[in-house]
Amino acid sequence: MPKNLWLIVIGMVVNVTGASFLWPLNTIYLHNELGKSLSVAGFVLLLNSFASVFGNLIGGTLYDKVGGYKSILTGILITLIALIGLCFFHDWPFYVIFLTIIGFGSGIVFPAIYALAGAVWPEGGRRTFNAVYVAQNLGVAIGSALGGLIASYSFTYIFIGNTLMYVIFFALVVFGFKNMGRNYAQSVNIMTEGKPIKNKSILTSILILCTGYLLCWVGYVQWQTTIASYTQDIGITLKQYSFLWTINGALIVLGQPIVNKLVNKFAKNLKKQIMIGLVIFIGSFAVASFAGNFAGFLTAMVILTIGEMFVWPAVPTIANELSPKGREGFYQGLVNSTATAGRMIGPLLGGFIVDWYGMQMMFAIFMILFVLAMGTTMIYDRALKREKTAYEQAS
Repeated sequence: MPKNLWLIVIGMVVNVTGASFLWPLNTIYLHNELGKSLSVAGFVLLLNSFASVFGNLIGGTLYDKVGGYKSILTGILITLIALIGLCFFHDWPFYVIFLTIIGFGSGIVFPAIYALAGAVWPEGGRRTFNAVYVAQNLGVAIGSALGGLIASYSFTYIFIGNTLMYVIFFALVVFGFKNMGRNYAQSVNIMTEGKPIKNKSILTSILILCTGYLLCWVGYVQWQTTIASYTQDIGITLKQYSFLWTINGALIVLGQPIVNKLVNKFAKNLKKQIMIGLVIFIGSFAVASFAGNFAGFLTAMVILTIGEMFVWPAVPTIANELSPKGREGFYQGLVNSTATAGRMIGPLLGGFIVDWYGMQMMFAIFMILFVLAMGTTMIYDRALKREKTAYEQAS
């Protein structure tokens, strides 16, 4: 990998390590420390994710207009101001206000990082986004491991730790990212180069793909919300729950090379890669629905992690391949905002389902959503294929 991509990878690790002090514990803090119901906790996380959706779209647009450096710095400064406030004021309703601002600021950062990664190593293809994805999950492993330990002493230390990591991230961007991306050509759009496929068809295809991506995230986020609270109710400790996310991140870092070999052998195109991952997601939720102790949820988490290694890097890779020149930031913003929308809808929907119908119904409903996501994955590129066929026939 080129040097600049290594800097992006390191920046992503630092960024996500700080964020992972907090995000796996949000529902637990709201429910167990502030005494709010799961539905209320879901609504608070909805606000955080709603702000992040706008941040994703603005961040992607900013990238296309002013470049990655200024876009990322803007997001960091907004987030850092909110994190400093959270260190001093983390009772109700200040927690809600600052968490919403954090969602907006961090939302600006992510699409800019992904688009910048694609610009500094355009020939890397899926390897570029695998590297950023692995970095992101290394941060999850480190942050969630430290977060669970720190939270067992005091949640205040969680807010301080998150802030310190963002200060480090800010310094890294200021000194390492300033000239990054200026001398790189825009990434080549392999679907449109030399072929007059209309942007409308590209947008339609990505929107269909993102619909399934949204459904996946609505289900996946239950592990951070309803399942998190449920594990506490059945006697799994906070340290054990945080350890699940440590396992998640560690498996991704260590297991991605193995998954890459499996992908190259059994799922040579990105569509097959996503389909395999969705089947594995369903298996994870099936195991979790029968789990009654830590070992059961650990098994389900391992299965879930294997599934996400297939799905999560594939979608931004497709978006990068389909993006028209000069619009990479916008399409990465669209993908990231879709994931964030899933994280926005998921806690509220899951909270209502569990409050009214129980955990078993929640598991069943979200397994159905994964099946629906398989359907959108199957058909997302039909418009592009029709456009390509029409062009070839006209030629």
